[in-house]
Amino acid sequence: MTSEQNQNKQLFFLVALPRSGNTMFASIMNQNKDLVVTANSITLEIMKDLFLLKQTDVFQNFQDHKSLDNVLDSVYDTYYKEWPQKTIIDRGPVMTPGNFELMKKHFKHPFKCIVLVRDLMDVLASYMQWYTENPDSFINKHGLKTDDEKLGMIMNKEGAVAKDLTAIQNAFKYPELCHFVKYDDMVNNPEQEFRKIYEFMDLPYFNHRFIDLDQININGLPYNDTVVGSNMHKVWPGKVEKRYNPYIEKIPTRFKEEYGHIKF
Repeated sequence: MTSEQNQNKQLFFLVALPRSGNTMFASIMNQNKDLVVTANSITLEIMKDLFLLKQTDVFQNFQDHKSLDNVLDSVYDTYYKEWPQKTIIDRGPVMTPGNFELMKKHFKHPFKCIVLVRDLMDVLASYMQWYTENPDSFINKHGLKTDDEKLGMIMNKEGAVAKDLTAIQNAFKYPELCHFVKYDDMVNNPEQEFRKIYEFMDLPYFNHRFIDLDQININGLPYNDTVVGSNMHKVWPGKVEKRYNPYIEKIPTRFKEEYGHIKF
């Protein structure tokens, strides 16, 4: 791939809570062979690790900001250099205040972000169903006995839910940069919502299929869910539609009281 081809790529971002339709969204979008939604991306971690080098003694001893900034500026172009798709949607908490500041300085392209939003109680119910039905879930490997303990681990302030929730809350401050997609709208009226997404990206609409979706496979790589637990990223067969989750009734009271007001 030439450098010119790489520069012609379009890069968008995806922010969403876990268990809020990320895998379904990716499976649908990835039917378009000119476009790809990534798995949970490590690009932000690369950016942060590089930036934190500025705090090391070696860097402080010789503060060559320009050279290190050049590396930071090139992270996304370099990472996706060999990807064949013209449009890439990179998934990660890019809209947390700290991450967004890094992006404003070092992402040298137009910035647009798709934000999937789902009520937090629905997210917790989905987690409960998953770790209950899949004993090898990473949540079940910490000696936690009750749903209260397990959901407490999920809602840890350093965990993925907290980071993505912060990113979503901050994204609402930038409506000119972000397009919000409600989970319920996406499953109840998928074609309508995906047309809006293409319009936001300024891309011609692709005629997607909303039934019997494919499992995720990106450039020949599937998820390895032996790491996190079976079926973490499984796409279920059948029609894309709203399905009732009985675990919503089993969420411990303290979580309903503390987080039940967070609705999108």
